[in-house]
Amino acid sequence: MYAVTRGRTTPSAGLAMEALVSSATSARLGLSYVREYRAISELCHQVRSVAEISALLGVPLGVARVLISDMEAEGLVRVHRPRSEAGGPDLATLERVLSGLHRL
Repeated sequence: MYAVTRGRTTPSAGLAMEALVSSATSARLGLSYVREYRAISELCHQVRSVAEISALLGVPLGVARVLISDMEAEGLVRVHRPRSEAGGPDLATLERVLSGLHRL
Protein backbone atom coordinates (compact mmCIF):
# COMPACT_ATOMS: atom_id res chain seq x y z
CA MET A 1 0.00 0.00 0.00
CA TYR A 2 2.71 2.45 0.89
CA ALA A 3 4.26 2.01 -2.56
CA VAL A 4 1.11 3.56 -4.05
CA THR A 5 1.50 6.59 -1.76
CA ARG A 6 5.27 6.69 -2.38
CA GLY A 7 5.84 6.21 1.35
CA ARG A 8 3.74 9.22 2.37
CA THR A 9 1.47 8.83 5.37
CA THR A 10 0.27 12.43 5.62
CA PRO A 11 -1.83 14.12 2.92
CA SER A 12 -0.52 17.28 1.25
CA ALA A 13 -3.63 19.16 2.42
CA GLY A 14 -5.35 18.69 5.77
CA LEU A 15 -8.03 16.03 5.48
CA ALA A 16 -10.17 15.14 8.47
CA MET A 17 -11.50 11.60 8.80
CA GLU A 18 -15.07 12.96 8.91
CA ALA A 19 -14.68 14.90 5.65
CA LEU A 20 -17.13 13.76 3.00
CA VAL A 21 -15.92 12.67 -0.42
CA SER A 22 -17.82 12.42 -3.69
CA SER A 23 -16.72 11.42 -7.17
CA ALA A 24 -16.07 14.35 -9.51
CA THR A 25 -17.09 12.29 -12.51
CA SER A 26 -19.84 9.83 -13.31
CA ALA A 27 -17.56 7.96 -15.72
CA ARG A 28 -15.47 5.01 -14.61
CA LEU A 29 -11.75 5.67 -14.33
CA GLY A 30 -9.73 3.81 -16.92
CA LEU A 31 -6.87 1.39 -16.47
CA SER A 32 -4.39 4.27 -16.65
CA TYR A 33 -5.27 4.93 -12.98
CA VAL A 34 -4.11 2.72 -10.12
CA ARG A 35 -6.58 0.20 -8.76
CA GLU A 36 -7.05 2.15 -5.51
CA TYR A 37 -8.04 5.32 -7.39
CA ARG A 38 -10.60 3.34 -9.40
CA ALA A 39 -12.00 1.75 -6.22
CA ILE A 40 -12.28 5.10 -4.41
CA SER A 41 -13.95 6.68 -7.43
CA GLU A 42 -16.53 3.87 -7.56
CA LEU A 43 -17.21 4.06 -3.82
CA CYS A 44 -17.65 7.81 -4.00
CA HIS A 45 -20.53 7.77 -6.48
CA GLN A 46 -22.32 7.74 -3.13
CA VAL A 47 -20.99 10.40 -0.71
CA ARG A 48 -18.80 8.76 1.93
CA SER A 49 -16.55 9.87 4.76
CA VAL A 50 -12.79 9.43 4.61
CA ALA A 51 -13.03 6.96 7.53
CA GLU A 52 -15.68 4.94 5.70
CA ILE A 53 -13.57 4.77 2.53
CA SER A 54 -10.61 3.58 4.58
CA ALA A 55 -12.70 0.83 6.22
CA LEU A 56 -14.36 -0.32 3.00
CA LEU A 57 -11.03 -0.52 1.16
CA GLY A 58 -9.32 -2.19 4.10
CA VAL A 59 -6.43 0.29 4.08
CA PRO A 60 -4.99 2.33 6.95
CA LEU A 61 -6.60 5.73 7.46
CA GLY A 62 -3.34 7.54 6.65
CA VAL A 63 -3.10 5.78 3.29
CA ALA A 64 -6.72 6.59 2.43
CA ARG A 65 -6.16 10.24 3.35
CA VAL A 66 -3.10 10.48 1.07
CA LEU A 67 -4.88 8.79 -1.85
CA ILE A 68 -8.00 10.96 -1.50
CA SER A 69 -5.89 14.12 -1.19
CA ASP A 70 -3.98 13.19 -4.36
CA MET A 71 -7.23 12.43 -6.19
CA GLU A 72 -8.65 15.79 -5.12
CA ALA A 73 -5.56 17.54 -6.50
CA GLU A 74 -6.13 15.77 -9.83
CA GLY A 75 -9.82 16.74 -9.87
CA LEU A 76 -11.04 13.13 -9.58
CA VAL A 77 -12.98 13.60 -6.34
CA ARG A 78 -14.54 16.47 -4.42
CA VAL A 79 -13.87 16.79 -0.70
CA HIS A 80 -16.51 18.48 1.40
CA ARG A 81 -14.75 19.61 4.55
CA PRO A 82 -16.80 20.13 7.71
CA ARG A 83 -17.00 23.65 9.09
CA SER A 84 -15.87 24.15 12.62
CA GLU A 85 -15.94 27.43 14.46
CA ALA A 86 -14.24 26.30 17.66
CA GLY A 87 -11.33 24.48 15.99
CA GLY A 88 -12.66 20.97 16.60
CA PRO A 89 -15.58 18.90 15.35
CA ASP A 90 -18.95 19.63 16.87
CA LEU A 91 -20.99 17.03 18.74
CA ALA A 92 -23.37 16.39 15.82
CA THR A 93 -20.43 15.58 13.51
CA LEU A 94 -18.93 13.19 16.04
CA GLU A 95 -22.28 11.46 16.49
CA ARG A 96 -22.66 11.01 12.70
CA VAL A 97 -19.15 9.54 12.45
CA LEU A 98 -19.82 7.16 15.35
CA SER A 99 -23.13 6.12 13.82
CA GLY A 100 -21.42 5.45 10.48
CA LEU A 101 -18.72 3.39 12.15
CA HIS A 102 -21.34 1.31 13.95
CA ARG A 103 -23.04 0.58 10.61
CA LEU A 104 -19.76 -0.81 9.25
